[in-house]
Amino acid sequence: MQFNFLTLFPEKIQSYFASGLQAKAIENEIVKIKIIQLREFANNKHSKVDDTLYGGGAGMLMKVEPYHLALESLKNEKGYVILTSASGKLFTQEIARELASEHDKITFLSGYYEGVDHRVTEHLVDTELRLGNFVLSSGDLASLSIADSILRLVPGFLGGALETLAEESHTLDGVLEYPQFTKPAEFHGWKVPDVLLNGNHAAIEKWREENRKNLA
Repeated sequence: MQFNFLTLFPEKIQSYFASGLQAKAIENEIVKIKIIQLREFANNKHSKVDDTLYGGGAGMLMKVEPYHLALESLKNEKGYVILTSASGKLFTQEIARELASEHDKITFLSGYYEGVDHRVTEHLVDTELRLGNFVLSSGDLASLSIADSILRLVPGFLGGALETLAEESHTLDGVLEYPQFTKPAEFHGWKVPDVLLNGNHAAIEKWREENRKNLA
């Protein structure tokens, strides 16, 4: 899997992949990361990537040219292109599964400020995604969150813990994982349910199914 990030803040992307499972995935060549500084494609002496809105309005809008030139620089490494935007389609686990299984190269375009020139959405990307019904100060966090959700579905990323994918929240759409506990069995008077301590696997499975939550 290869992830390309078009960003104004490369250090944010670099720091995320510098430790933990993400760093191990790079070391083990499960994922390749390419980070592109958008200002390198600003095409003006001040490396300006934003401008005022046609028709007036508050804030600054990201220009179309830097995204276009940066994508062209990737050539055949571009793959599937995603713009993270508060007005995009809601990202779900189902979409994560589709992206992980159908694409081996994904490029993330992070939005900033008031947003991006709409010609980016119309002509340069394959889809536009949002994390939820809220607004972030930049699209980098959204790009990283989506990339992480996809990456953990790539074979080899979780090592021997693949069975956890079958049990976790959102594996079944709209269904959340059951409550989980570990030792000690009692802490400050807070007890683990007895059914989980008796070794009766049928009873445990029944309890887990009864205690799954639905999003609705």
